[in-house]
Amino acid sequence: MEPCSRQMRQIYESARDFMDFFTRSRWATLRRDPATAPKHDFVTGNPYQMPLPEIGDALARASVPQHKDWFAYKMSEAPSQAVVARSLRERLDVPFAEEDVHMTSGGFSAILAALRCVADPGDEVIITVPCFFFYEAMILAVGATPVRVPARPGSFDLDLDAIRGAITPRTRMILVNTPHNPSGRIYPPELLAELAQLLDRASAEHGRRIYVLSDEAFSRIVFGGERFYSPTAAYPHTFLAYTYGKTLLMPGERLGYVALPERMPAADRAVFRDMLPMALAAHGWSFPNGTLQVALPEIDPLCIDLQHLQRNRDILVPGLRELGYQVSSAQGTFFLLVKTPWDDDVAFTELLTRWDVFVMPGSLAKVPGHVRVSLCADHVEGALPGFAAALAHATGAASL
Repeated sequence: MEPCSRQMRQIYESARDFMDFFTRSRWATLRRDPATAPKHDFVTGNPYQMPLPEIGDALARASVPQHKDWFAYKMSEAPSQAVVARSLRERLDVPFAEEDVHMTSGGFSAILAALRCVADPGDEVIITVPCFFFYEAMILAVGATPVRVPARPGSFDLDLDAIRGAITPRTRMILVNTPHNPSGRIYPPELLAELAQLLDRASAEHGRRIYVLSDEAFSRIVFGGERFYSPTAAYPHTFLAYTYGKTLLMPGERLGYVALPERMPAADRAVFRDMLPMALAAHGWSFPNGTLQVALPEIDPLCIDLQHLQRNRDILVPGLRELGYQVSSAQGTFFLLVKTPWDDDVAFTELLTRWDVFVMPGSLAKVPGHVRVSLCADHVEGALPGFAAALAHATGAASL
C-alpha cells in the first residue's frame, strides 16, 4: 500500500529532478566539505561574501527585548506594513495602503498565500517557461493545475498569443516573474499593458476574474541603468510577491510580503485582508518572526553590491560569446541562461565539472538545452578556460 498521499506524490514528481540535483549530484556532494567545494560554483544565488554588516547590527538591536511580548506570536506588524507600503510607493510609483501589505516568511509563503486565496482545486494557473523550479509544486499544493506556456524564443518575453490560447474557463491566475529567472529579462511596460488588456477581455468572456501573481523577487537587482516595471502598474488585479532574500542575499532569514495595489477594487482588497492572514496562518504560521520585523526599517533600504554582479555579467556574457556560446544578456537577476552545444543539458553540466565548473541544468527550470549560470561568484574569469575546454570537447574540436 502507498503510504504517501496522491497530492504529495504529485508535488514531489513536479520537482524531483531539482531535489535530486540539490541533494545527490556531484555538486551537492562536493560542496558539503570545504576541502572539496567546487572552485567555480555557478549553481545557486547563495551568498558569495560576508553579509552586509548593517544587517547583523540591526538584527542584534532588534533581538534585545523591550517588553514582555517581544517574542510573542507576530502577524503583520503595523510598523513593518508601513515601511513596505512607503517603499513600494517610492520604488514603483504605484499606491499601496499599509493594511494591504501582508508580511510573510519569504517569497515562497507570499506566492503560496496568494495562490491559496484565489485558486480552487481544478482551477488552472498559467506559468511561462522557463521558470523557477518550485512554481509547479506550489500550484499543485493548493490543488490547482499548472499550465505551461513557452516564452518567446530568444527574448524570453511573455508570448501573449500563447497565453491567450492557454486561457480556459478554469483559468484563475497567471504567474508573472520579472525580472525573469533564469533569463534576466525585464518585461517592458508596453507588454504588461497588453497583457492587462488580454486578461480584462478574457475575464469578461469567462465571467470570472483572472488574477496576476507578480513574483518580483529580483525587482531591485537590475543592471546598467535598466528600469523595472511592476505589473501592478498595468493591471489592478495583481498580487505582488517579494522576498528580501535576493536584495540582501540572506535567503535563510525568510522575510518577504505579499501586497495588493490600491487600484485593486476596494471590495476585493477587503476580502483579501481577511483571507491572506488566514492563508498564512493555515500554512504553518508563515509570518516572519518578530525580530526580523523590528529590524525591517533599518534593513529595507539596504542592498547587496550590484556592481559586483554587473561586473560578473559584463565579464561572462562577452567572454562566453567569444568562445562560441549563445548567452542571454540579463537585464537583472543573479543569472545568465546559456545554450548548450548538446541537447542533453544534464550531460553537458556533468562535462563541465571535469574542469571544476559547476552550473545548473536548464531542464530544472523547464528549458532543456541550456544551463543557468549564477553571477553570485568570485573570480569568474578563471572559469572561462573550463567553459572553452568543455565546448571544444562537445563540438569535437578536442578530446579529453
